[in-house]
Amino acid sequence: MREAAISQARANVAHNAGVFGFGAGQDLVLKDVVVDADGATHVRFDRTFQGLPVVGGDLVVHQDAKGRLKDSSRAAAHDAAVKSTVPKVTAQSGAAGALAAAPGVKDAVSSPELVVWAADGTPRLAWRTTVEGTGEHGQPAGKVVVTDATTGEQIESYDAEHQAAGTGNSEYTGTVTIDTTAANGGYTLTDPVRGHVTKDANNVAASSLKASSGTAITSTTNVWGDGKKFSSDRTTAAVDAHANTAWTYDYYKNVHGRSGIKNDGKGATVFVHVGTNWDNAQWSDTCFCMMTGDGDGTTDPEQVDLDTMGHEMTHGVTSATANLRYSGESGGLNESTSDIFGTMVEWYANNSVDKGDYLFSDQSTPPWLRRFDKPSLDGRSADCWSSGVGKLDVHYSSGVGNHWFYLASEGSGTKTVNGVTYTSPTCNNSTLAGIGNAKVAKIWYRALTVYMTSTTTYKGARSASLNAARDLYGAGSAEYNAVAAAWSGVNVN
Repeated sequence: MREAAISQARANVAHNAGVFGFGAGQDLVLKDVVVDADGATHVRFDRTFQGLPVVGGDLVVHQDAKGRLKDSSRAAAHDAAVKSTVPKVTAQSGAAGALAAAPGVKDAVSSPELVVWAADGTPRLAWRTTVEGTGEHGQPAGKVVVTDATTGEQIESYDAEHQAAGTGNSEYTGTVTIDTTAANGGYTLTDPVRGHVTKDANNVAASSLKASSGTAITSTTNVWGDGKKFSSDRTTAAVDAHANTAWTYDYYKNVHGRSGIKNDGKGATVFVHVGTNWDNAQWSDTCFCMMTGDGDGTTDPEQVDLDTMGHEMTHGVTSATANLRYSGESGGLNESTSDIFGTMVEWYANNSVDKGDYLFSDQSTPPWLRRFDKPSLDGRSADCWSSGVGKLDVHYSSGVGNHWFYLASEGSGTKTVNGVTYTSPTCNNSTLAGIGNAKVAKIWYRALTVYMTSTTTYKGARSASLNAARDLYGAGSAEYNAVAAAWSGVNVN
């Protein structure tokens, strides 16, 4: 069925070329297929033009069970054609400009790639140069710099890595059951159920790590760690990393039917003790690895708490699906998506030490790093959409999405949940009732994996989530109406 759906989707694009902006010189690169219970399919493609990737050219073909075209979703680009694919600016010149745009990156290496850049809807030939190196604490650091290949003008730049800063005191998840593998008369932190393996990076810089790096973490007794912060027992951080990776995998599998980050059943490599005094956690698509640091050694412990781990691994899920660009409003949606599902992993785990809440990274950055009910309480995040929200750092423009998620889940006003009191105003002075975070998360997951594209904006996210709510609960249902009202409540209409 999957192969037939892909073939039919290609035919539907060709037969409806005007709808998709599909013309001479273009090709479709399969990225994902979602099959609904009723047989309807949603086939996601990236596009190329004369062999060059088209940035902002991705699209989704929505088909009924018989393969007939029902609808389409596409990123900003309609026409992906450019007059020439021969650059007037050399790759070396683009790389040099990119290196200059990434100060503070040690041992930086630049890798230019010729692309058709159409993220704003107007295709032009460009150099997309990735600068990779090492940051202050040995973590991967760098930027992606896009320059016009005809004029040399810089179009945009954004962080090459997705990361969440941890600067507080980390709590652990108490005594938990973890899945290990018997080997050589002992045990290793290899999860035979989900496939992930947790390793000790031996404080090697993250930029040097590959999936094959590090050393296996072993025990002769199958008893791990001592439950202490700043522990001299290096297996203690590994317990939390291993268990929280399992909870993240189980959340996506049992709630959304997704088998692993890329939905291919494969587990990731998880590293603890990365870098030196690195109080952060980070997902790497290139390595297909989760990397966690030891904190700063004095006030910040290991960065392995539940919502931080769930947040970072969700960047991998987003990359494998809508691939929301880490810039502008789509970048805020990317960060918000990680906050939302990181939080939902915490709710799913239902751990007595780290209870479900709407305070992101409250265990590793007390009292919290970001909060959902009124994001602006951090002094920088946006509660409401405005025309300038896309100019904010993506960690602060994410506030609009986080606020929407809270309002749709819990409603407006004052409410106490799991012992935490929240007060959430709306931006249009409306009074809202929530439908529960489980329903909202299911709607958001379908919106992300079926309807969003790389250039989706907040207005596009409203449309995507309403389509998802319609699919799951029906147009005009209480859930559909709650989603719409919550978006209006953050000024997205």
